[in-house]
Amino acid sequence: MIIDTHCHLDDERFEEDLDEVIKRAFKNGVKSFVIPGADPDDLEKAKNISERYDEVFFAAGVHPYEIEKFDERVLKEYLKHPKCIAVGECGLDYYRLPKDETEKKEEKERQKEIFSKHIKLAKEVQKPLIVHIREASFDSKEILISNGAKDVGGVLHCFNASEILLELSDYGFYFGIGGVVTFKNAKKLVNILPKIPKDKLVLETDAPYLTPHPYRGKRNEPAYTIYVAQKIAEILDIEFEDVCSITTKNAKRVFKELEKIV
Repeated sequence: MIIDTHCHLDDERFEEDLDEVIKRAFKNGVKSFVIPGADPDDLEKAKNISERYDEVFFAAGVHPYEIEKFDERVLKEYLKHPKCIAVGECGLDYYRLPKDETEKKEEKERQKEIFSKHIKLAKEVQKPLIVHIREASFDSKEILISNGAKDVGGVLHCFNASEILLELSDYGFYFGIGGVVTFKNAKKLVNILPKIPKDKLVLETDAPYLTPHPYRGKRNEPAYTIYVAQKIAEILDIEFEDVCSITTKNAKRVFKELEKIV
Protein backbone atom coordinates (compact mmCIF):
# COMPACT_ATOMS: atom_id res chain seq x y z
CA MET A 1 0.00 0.00 0.00
CA ILE A 2 1.32 3.44 -1.02
CA ILE A 3 0.14 6.99 -0.40
CA ASP A 4 1.21 9.75 -2.77
CA THR A 5 1.33 12.69 -0.39
CA HIS A 6 2.00 15.31 -3.08
CA CYS A 7 0.54 15.10 -6.59
CA HIS A 8 -0.99 17.92 -8.63
CA LEU A 9 -3.93 15.99 -10.06
CA ASP A 10 -5.61 19.35 -10.67
CA ASP A 11 -2.96 20.17 -13.30
CA GLU A 12 -4.29 20.65 -16.82
CA ARG A 13 -2.08 17.80 -18.03
CA PHE A 14 -4.42 15.36 -16.29
CA GLU A 15 -7.67 16.78 -17.62
CA GLU A 16 -8.05 14.29 -20.48
CA ASP A 17 -7.23 11.03 -18.69
CA LEU A 18 -7.55 11.46 -14.93
CA ASP A 19 -9.63 8.29 -14.56
CA GLU A 20 -6.92 6.25 -16.29
CA VAL A 21 -4.21 7.91 -14.17
CA ILE A 22 -6.06 6.95 -10.99
CA LYS A 23 -6.61 3.38 -12.23
CA ARG A 24 -2.93 2.92 -13.09
CA ALA A 25 -2.01 4.16 -9.64
CA PHE A 26 -4.38 1.66 -8.02
CA LYS A 27 -2.78 -1.16 -10.02
CA ASN A 28 0.62 -0.10 -8.65
CA GLY A 29 -0.59 -0.15 -5.06
CA VAL A 30 -1.29 3.57 -4.60
CA LYS A 31 -4.36 3.76 -2.39
CA SER A 32 -4.63 7.47 -1.62
CA PHE A 33 -3.59 10.85 -3.00
CA VAL A 34 -3.09 14.38 -1.66
CA ILE A 35 -3.38 17.36 -3.99
CA PRO A 36 -1.38 20.33 -2.62
CA GLY A 37 -2.89 23.77 -3.12
CA ALA A 38 -0.30 25.62 -5.18
CA ASP A 39 -2.44 28.12 -7.06
CA PRO A 40 -5.70 29.48 -5.56
CA ASP A 41 -7.19 29.51 -9.05
CA ASP A 42 -7.05 25.70 -9.05
CA LEU A 43 -8.54 25.07 -5.61
CA GLU A 44 -12.06 24.60 -6.90
CA LYS A 45 -10.80 21.97 -9.33
CA ALA A 46 -8.87 20.21 -6.54
CA LYS A 47 -11.96 20.22 -4.34
CA ASN A 48 -14.11 18.78 -7.15
CA ILE A 49 -11.60 16.00 -7.81
CA SER A 50 -11.56 15.11 -4.11
CA GLU A 51 -15.35 14.88 -4.16
CA ARG A 52 -15.23 12.68 -7.25
CA TYR A 53 -12.80 10.14 -5.79
CA ASP A 54 -13.05 8.85 -2.21
CA GLU A 55 -9.29 8.26 -2.18
CA VAL A 56 -8.30 11.82 -3.12
CA PHE A 57 -7.78 14.61 -0.59
CA PHE A 58 -6.53 18.15 -1.05
CA ALA A 59 -4.80 21.01 0.74
CA ALA A 60 -5.37 24.76 0.55
CA GLY A 61 -2.43 27.10 0.23
CA VAL A 62 -0.37 29.30 -2.04
CA HIS A 63 2.99 28.38 -3.59
CA PRO A 64 5.74 31.02 -3.09
CA TYR A 65 5.54 31.88 -6.80
CA GLU A 66 1.83 32.72 -6.45
CA ILE A 67 1.86 34.76 -3.23
CA GLU A 68 0.21 37.76 -4.86
CA LYS A 69 -2.94 35.63 -4.96
CA PHE A 70 -2.89 34.93 -1.22
CA ASP A 71 -6.33 35.54 0.30
CA GLU A 72 -6.81 34.18 3.79
CA ARG A 73 -10.59 34.40 3.55
CA VAL A 74 -10.64 32.18 0.45
CA LEU A 75 -8.29 29.63 2.00
CA LYS A 76 -10.37 29.44 5.16
CA GLU A 77 -13.47 28.56 3.16
CA TYR A 78 -11.72 25.66 1.46
CA LEU A 79 -10.16 24.51 4.74
CA LYS A 80 -13.67 23.91 6.07
CA HIS A 81 -14.18 21.18 3.47
CA PRO A 82 -14.00 17.65 4.96
CA LYS A 83 -11.57 16.50 2.24
CA CYS A 84 -9.21 19.45 2.82
CA ILE A 85 -6.61 17.97 5.15
CA ALA A 86 -3.69 20.42 5.20
CA VAL A 87 -2.51 23.99 4.70
CA GLY A 88 -0.17 24.39 1.73
CA GLU A 89 1.77 24.06 -0.25
CA CYS A 90 3.42 27.13 1.17
CA GLY A 91 6.95 28.12 2.07
CA LEU A 92 9.98 29.84 0.58
CA ASP A 93 11.55 29.57 -2.87
CA TYR A 94 14.62 31.70 -3.54
CA TYR A 95 15.51 30.04 -6.86
CA ARG A 96 14.10 32.82 -9.07
CA LEU A 97 14.76 35.92 -6.99
CA PRO A 98 15.34 39.25 -8.79
CA LYS A 99 19.00 40.17 -9.42
CA ASP A 100 18.56 43.68 -8.07
CA GLU A 101 19.50 43.56 -4.37
CA THR A 102 16.68 45.83 -3.22
CA GLU A 103 14.08 43.88 -5.18
CA LYS A 104 15.58 40.61 -3.95
CA LYS A 105 15.27 41.69 -0.32
CA GLU A 106 11.68 42.83 -0.84
CA GLU A 107 10.74 39.54 -2.48
CA LYS A 108 12.26 37.54 0.35
CA GLU A 109 10.43 39.56 2.97
CA ARG A 110 7.14 39.19 1.11
CA GLN A 111 7.58 35.42 0.89
CA LYS A 112 8.42 35.23 4.59
CA GLU A 113 5.35 37.28 5.47
CA ILE A 114 2.98 35.02 3.51
CA PHE A 115 4.67 31.87 4.80
CA SER A 116 4.17 33.06 8.38
CA LYS A 117 0.51 33.72 7.63
CA HIS A 118 0.11 30.15 6.40
CA ILE A 119 1.61 28.84 9.64
CA LYS A 120 -0.71 31.01 11.71
CA LEU A 121 -3.66 29.76 9.68
CA ALA A 122 -2.61 26.12 10.11
CA LYS A 123 -2.48 26.59 13.88
CA GLU A 124 -5.87 28.25 13.83
CA VAL A 125 -7.58 25.41 11.94
CA GLN A 126 -5.33 22.71 13.48
CA LYS A 127 -4.23 21.16 10.21
CA PRO A 128 -0.68 20.16 9.23
CA LEU A 129 1.44 22.13 6.78
CA ILE A 130 2.77 21.11 3.38
CA VAL A 131 5.97 23.12 3.08
CA HIS A 132 7.84 23.94 -0.13
CA ILE A 133 11.51 24.83 0.41
CA ARG A 134 13.93 25.68 -2.38
CA GLU A 135 17.30 27.30 -1.72
CA ALA A 136 15.87 28.77 1.48
CA SER A 137 16.62 26.16 4.14
CA PHE A 138 17.90 28.44 6.89
CA ASP A 139 15.09 31.01 6.62
CA SER A 140 12.45 28.27 6.34
CA LYS A 141 13.64 26.50 9.45
CA GLU A 142 13.82 29.77 11.39
CA ILE A 143 10.28 30.77 10.40
CA LEU A 144 8.81 27.36 11.19
CA ILE A 145 10.38 27.27 14.64
CA SER A 146 9.79 30.91 15.57
CA ASN A 147 6.13 30.75 14.50
CA GLY A 148 5.41 27.64 16.55
CA ALA A 149 4.80 25.31 13.62
CA LYS A 150 5.58 22.44 15.98
CA ASP A 151 1.95 22.73 17.11
CA VAL A 152 0.74 21.34 13.77
CA GLY A 153 3.74 19.71 12.07
CA GLY A 154 3.49 18.67 8.45
CA VAL A 155 5.52 17.55 5.45
CA LEU A 156 8.62 19.20 3.99
CA HIS A 157 8.34 19.00 0.21
CA CYS A 158 11.14 19.96 -2.22
CA PHE A 159 13.48 20.53 0.71
CA ASN A 160 16.86 20.63 -1.10
CA ALA A 161 18.15 17.63 0.90
CA SER A 162 19.56 20.08 3.42
CA GLU A 163 21.01 18.86 6.71
CA ILE A 164 19.93 22.18 8.17
CA LEU A 165 16.37 20.88 8.09
CA LEU A 166 16.95 17.51 9.74
CA GLU A 167 16.28 19.03 13.15
CA LEU A 168 12.69 19.65 12.07
CA SER A 169 11.99 15.94 12.47
CA ASP A 170 11.82 16.76 16.19
CA TYR A 171 9.20 19.41 15.47
CA GLY A 172 6.62 17.07 13.97
CA PHE A 173 7.77 17.38 10.36
CA TYR A 174 8.06 14.58 7.85
CA PHE A 175 10.21 14.50 4.72
CA GLY A 176 8.59 13.95 1.33
CA ILE A 177 10.80 11.86 -0.95
CA GLY A 178 10.01 11.93 -4.67
CA GLY A 179 11.42 11.11 -8.07
CA VAL A 180 14.54 13.21 -7.57
CA VAL A 181 15.99 10.38 -5.47
CA THR A 182 16.22 8.28 -8.66
CA PHE A 183 18.22 10.90 -10.59
CA LYS A 184 21.89 10.28 -11.32
CA ASN A 185 22.78 13.73 -9.94
CA ALA A 186 20.86 13.24 -6.67
CA LYS A 187 23.97 12.50 -4.60
CA LYS A 188 23.01 15.02 -1.93
CA LEU A 189 19.61 13.44 -1.33
CA VAL A 190 21.04 9.91 -1.50
CA ASN A 191 23.59 10.84 1.17
CA ILE A 192 21.13 12.51 3.50
CA LEU A 193 18.35 9.93 3.20
CA PRO A 194 19.83 7.50 5.76
CA LYS A 195 20.05 10.38 8.26
CA ILE A 196 16.28 10.98 8.15
CA PRO A 197 14.43 8.94 10.79
CA LYS A 198 12.45 6.19 9.03
CA ASP A 199 9.35 7.20 10.96
CA LYS A 200 9.54 10.61 9.30
CA LEU A 201 9.62 9.49 5.64
CA VAL A 202 6.67 9.81 3.24
CA LEU A 203 6.39 9.19 -0.49
CA GLU A 204 5.42 11.76 -3.10
CA THR A 205 5.62 12.26 -6.86
CA ASP A 206 4.98 16.00 -7.35
CA ALA A 207 3.23 14.80 -10.51
CA PRO A 208 3.22 15.93 -13.28
CA TYR A 209 6.71 17.22 -12.41
CA LEU A 210 10.03 15.54 -11.46
CA THR A 211 9.33 12.21 -13.13
CA PRO A 212 11.51 9.40 -11.74
CA HIS A 213 13.85 7.19 -13.73
CA PRO A 214 13.10 5.30 -15.98
CA TYR A 215 10.40 7.73 -17.18
CA ARG A 216 12.32 11.03 -16.99
CA GLY A 217 11.19 13.41 -19.70
CA LYS A 218 7.61 12.15 -19.62
CA ARG A 219 4.65 13.33 -17.57
CA ASN A 220 4.90 12.13 -13.99
CA GLU A 221 1.95 10.40 -12.33
CA PRO A 222 1.17 8.72 -8.98
CA ALA A 223 1.72 5.20 -10.36
CA TYR A 224 5.44 6.00 -10.49
CA THR A 225 5.74 6.20 -6.70
CA ILE A 226 6.80 2.54 -6.85
CA TYR A 227 10.10 3.62 -8.45
CA VAL A 228 10.68 6.08 -5.62
CA ALA A 229 9.94 3.37 -3.05
CA GLN A 230 12.24 0.92 -4.83
CA LYS A 231 15.11 3.42 -4.81
CA ILE A 232 14.59 4.22 -1.14
CA ALA A 233 14.64 0.49 -0.37
CA GLU A 234 17.91 0.17 -2.28
CA ILE A 235 19.56 3.11 -0.52
CA LEU A 236 18.43 2.10 2.97
CA ASP A 237 18.99 -1.60 2.31
CA ILE A 238 15.51 -2.60 3.43
CA GLU A 239 12.65 -4.41 1.70
CA PHE A 240 10.43 -2.57 -0.80
CA GLU A 241 7.36 -3.74 1.14
CA ASP A 242 8.80 -2.24 4.31
CA VAL A 243 9.25 1.12 2.62
CA CYS A 244 5.61 1.05 1.53
CA SER A 245 4.41 0.03 4.99
CA ILE A 246 6.53 2.56 6.87
CA THR A 247 5.70 5.53 4.62
CA THR A 248 1.99 4.70 4.60
CA LYS A 249 1.87 4.60 8.40
CA ASN A 250 3.76 7.88 8.50
CA ALA A 251 1.41 9.54 6.00
CA LYS A 252 -1.61 8.47 8.04
CA ARG A 253 0.06 9.83 11.16
CA VAL A 254 0.60 13.30 9.72
CA PHE A 255 -2.65 13.39 7.70
CA LYS A 256 -5.04 11.81 10.17
CA GLU A 257 -8.03 11.88 7.81
CA LEU A 258 -6.30 9.23 5.68
CA GLU A 259 -6.97 6.68 8.39
CA LYS A 260 -10.60 6.65 7.29
CA ILE A 261 -9.88 5.53 3.76
CA VAL A 262 -6.69 3.42 3.68
